[in-house]
Amino acid sequence: MPNIRTPQHLGLIGMLLIAVAFAGLQLTAVTGRASPDTKNYLSYALSLSGESRQEAGRRAIAYSCASGQHASLSPVPWTNRKVVGESEEQCVRRLNDSVAYWTRHGNTEGMTAAFANRRFMSIFEARPGYPLFLVPFVTALGPTWGLWLAGLVIALAGSVCALFTLRAAGASRRAGLAGQALYLALPTGTVAMNPLSDGLSLALGTLVLLGCVLLLRDRPRTDGESGTSTGVTARAGAAGPRTGAVLVAGGLALMFLVRYSQALLLAAALAGVFLVWSGGLRLRRRGSAPVLRAAGLCGALAVGIYAGAHLLGWPMGQDSAQDLLTHHYQRPDLPDPWPEFFVQEGVFWSAWLRRQVAQPILPVLLALSAWALLRRRSVVLPIALAAGAAGLLNQAGHPNLGQLYGYRLIVFVWLLPALAIPLLLDRPPADTTSRDASRDPAGAEEPSGTTAHAAPAPAGDTPGDTPGEVRHPMSRS
Repeated sequence: MPNIRTPQHLGLIGMLLIAVAFAGLQLTAVTGRASPDTKNYLSYALSLSGESRQEAGRRAIAYSCASGQHASLSPVPWTNRKVVGESEEQCVRRLNDSVAYWTRHGNTEGMTAAFANRRFMSIFEARPGYPLFLVPFVTALGPTWGLWLAGLVIALAGSVCALFTLRAAGASRRAGLAGQALYLALPTGTVAMNPLSDGLSLALGTLVLLGCVLLLRDRPRTDGESGTSTGVTARAGAAGPRTGAVLVAGGLALMFLVRYSQALLLAAALAGVFLVWSGGLRLRRRGSAPVLRAAGLCGALAVGIYAGAHLLGWPMGQDSAQDLLTHHYQRPDLPDPWPEFFVQEGVFWSAWLRRQVAQPILPVLLALSAWALLRRRSVVLPIALAAGAAGLLNQAGHPNLGQLYGYRLIVFVWLLPALAIPLLLDRPPADTTSRDASRDPAGAEEPSGTTAHAAPAPAGDTPGDTPGEVRHPMSRS
C-alpha cells in the first residue's frame, strides 16, 4: 500500500511546491500591477459590497494612484501604468476631475464610477463576474491585499486546471507538473495576477479545456487502471464524459459573466476544431461520434452565449469597432467602421509580426508545440490549438497598437505551449501493441506498454509515472 500511495503523495507535494514558489515570488510585487481598467472593476466590486457609487469611485482612485507609484516606468505601453512625472496627489486630482466631468455630462447611473462616458463604461457593466469574484477579497482585506490574493487564487487555479488537463489526457506526472509550472511562468501567469478580468477568464477557459478532454473519453478510468483509489489526480482520472460536459457548460457559463466575448470565441473555436477533427476521422473511417458530440455541445453554447449577450443588450462587435476608431466613443461614430477597422488590422498585425521576429520567444515556443504535435498524438493538442485560435481571434477583435507589447488580449495563445510542450517529456508510444476498437469509438489503439486485455501497471511503475490507459479519439499506440 505505501508503494501505491507514494507516487500520489509525490505529485501532490510537487504541485504544492510549485504553488508556494510562485506565491513567494508574487510577494515581491503586491502592488504596482493596476492598469487603467483596474479602477473600473474595483469600483464595481466595492459597489457590490455595499459602498455608495461615489465612495467606491474614491477608493478605486486611491488604489489606482497609489499602485501607479510602484509601477514600471519602462517605455513598453502596457507596463507603463502612470503618467511619467505625475505624483500620487496629481493622479487623484486628475481622476476626480474626470469623474466630476463625466457625471455632469450624464453618467449618473451604474455600478461603476463615472470614469468615462456612459457608453464606454457599459463595457465593464457587462462583465459582472469578475467584480463579484472580488467582493469577498476586497471586503476582508481591502483593495491592495484583496486584489493581490484574488489574483494569486486565479493564477493557481488555472495552473492546477492545466495540470489536471494533461493528467486526464494520459500524460505523466512530470509532464503535468511541467504544465503547471509553464502556466505560471509564461504570460498566462502574469496576466492571471493582473487585477483585470482576463485572468479569471483564462482560468475558466482552462477549466473548459479540462472538460473537453474528459468529454472525449469513451469511459472513465477505474481505480485499478489509475493505480490508486486515493488522491486528487486519481479522482480527476476517474471522471468521464458527463463530468466533462458539466465542466464545459459550467465553465463557459461563468466565462459569459466574466468576459462574454472571450467565452463566445472559445466556444466557437472549439466547435470549429471539433468539426474539422470529426471530418478527418470520418474520412479515415474511424468513429467520430464523441468528437461530433463535443462539437455540437460547444456550437450550441456559442449560439447561447451570443443570444444571451444580444438579449441583455451588451456591447457587440460593432460597438468594439467604434470604440477603437472613436477613442472610446469620444468622437462621432463612423457610418461604416469596417473599412477603417480592417486597415487597423493590417497595421497591427504587421507590427506584431515584426515584434515576433525581433523577440522570437513565442515563435520558438510555438515551434516546440508543433514538434509535440508531430511527435505525439494526444487529445490535448487539438483542444489547445482551439484555445490558441480563440486568443488570436480575441486580439484580432481589438487591433490596438497600445496592446502590441501586452499579452492579455492574446493570452489564450500561450495555453498552446503550456499544454503541448510538457508532452515532450513523455516518451513517444511504441508501435508494439494490439488494438481494441470495440472499446474506443474512434478505433484508437491501446496506450504504449499495454495490450487490449492486459492489466495496466500501477501509477509510478510505468516510465514517467504515466497513469493507466486513457482512451481518446486521437490516442494511438
